[in-house]
Amino acid sequence: MCGVFGVFNSKTPAEDTFYGLYSLQHRGQEAAGIVVAEYNKAKKKTLFKQHKGPGLVSEVFRDEQIFENLSGYAAIGHNRYSTTGASKSNNNIQPFSLTYRSGSLAIAHNGNLTNSRALRKELTEQGVIFQASSDTEIIPHLAARSKEKEPIHQIYDALRQVEGAYSIVILANNQMIAARDPYGVRPLALGKKIDPATGNMAYVVASETCAFDIIKAEYIRDIAPGEILLIDHLAIDNEKPVSIFLPPVERKARCIFEYVYFARPDSFIFQHSVDKVRRNLGKNLARESTIDRKESEKELAVVSVPDSSNTAALGFVRESNKLGKQARFEHGLIRNHYVGRTFIQPGSQSREIKVRSKYNIVRGVMQGRPIILVDDSIVRGTTARMLIKLVREAHPAEIHLHISSPPITNPCFYGMDFPTKRQLLTHMLADAEHELGNIEKIREYIGVDSLRYLSMQGLLNSVPKFDGEACSYCTACFGGDYPIPITDVTTDKEEND
Repeated sequence: MCGVFGVFNSKTPAEDTFYGLYSLQHRGQEAAGIVVAEYNKAKKKTLFKQHKGPGLVSEVFRDEQIFENLSGYAAIGHNRYSTTGASKSNNNIQPFSLTYRSGSLAIAHNGNLTNSRALRKELTEQGVIFQASSDTEIIPHLAARSKEKEPIHQIYDALRQVEGAYSIVILANNQMIAARDPYGVRPLALGKKIDPATGNMAYVVASETCAFDIIKAEYIRDIAPGEILLIDHLAIDNEKPVSIFLPPVERKARCIFEYVYFARPDSFIFQHSVDKVRRNLGKNLARESTIDRKESEKELAVVSVPDSSNTAALGFVRESNKLGKQARFEHGLIRNHYVGRTFIQPGSQSREIKVRSKYNIVRGVMQGRPIILVDDSIVRGTTARMLIKLVREAHPAEIHLHISSPPITNPCFYGMDFPTKRQLLTHMLADAEHELGNIEKIREYIGVDSLRYLSMQGLLNSVPKFDGEACSYCTACFGGDYPIPITDVTTDKEEND
């Protein structure tokens, strides 16, 4: 998934980018990096400086001396979450930077390119030397080979050749460029920051608007699907960045899983509040719930799997009460916030090890009571199965697991870390009778008394509608409808690892 951030015309670009990445930490925890542009008076040109490394943002930039060495006027940053390229290779840590005939260029990318293998083979045969195994490196190499003279047109040439999902921020000499693929799969927002003391204005670009809040930047709008936005000093003076657009596509394909799981609830994604959408998911899940209560049970005890399911659980409780099914939200699971998100840890073994250190149970809340446990999704089932074992230690009377999304039945090739069918629980439990593991088999595997998924229609009823668009979202992971061709993708992540 990754998080990207960029700032232009700031007095403290490295610090702004650090805090932006800090807010986007949930989008990637494997590595972080910042590239800063500084004007060198002696050489009369912009030079790039960088610092990056494996680990969390606070770990990579723990030494204050780093920021003294990263002075400048613009910067881009990246949080890494590997979906292509070896997760443990330092060569794959972004942003990537290079020097080419038009000067210097650095890039940070969120998403996956689906024709990267063919392009990489073609470039390699032409003599291009790759330093990393990530698909991102293809974009600057294509730009460097463009016959155009201006960086924005070179980037345009490069993006005309790539397919897949990308939200990118680029430093090109003394300019910052932000771009989003024509389908709009991944989010990318534009904001501005005004220094109250000096009146200095800086433009800011980020994967999510929560990165604006921490540095007191104002959200302006989303980068449009297919838009390539140029921010330079002229844009600062005129308060109007320049845009060019890639050829349009027939439909949009915003990743619906951003709303289900990945984005922070305090962010605006695709112009709409994530918190509101997640509450809608919970409300529709309550409408579809068919839990039979005993007469002696006055209220349903609803427990969320923190943190991504908290708001869905709140929506579930509110709608249950509205429907006459008395329910009460309970803090039955406590999350240790100093442990990473288990879903985005590369490799199943590290996910399993982290479950116990990530969650602890509040025994008094669940002991002897039937509970509804609300979670956002089940991917491989490893975390869910171990979590239920942990909850069983509180000795609840029953566990009814409610999932605020449909079953995940297909791999994602656009930036989520489930790239093969064999890694999905629905396929792991498939047999001759069921092409996909049925709900009963999944329930037995996880170890709950009942299992309820939100229907596809319930999901679509929960998300915003966009006027004039017959199809607004990518739901491939739930139904197999891939909006972008997937004929040339790496179907097994381990090939790159």
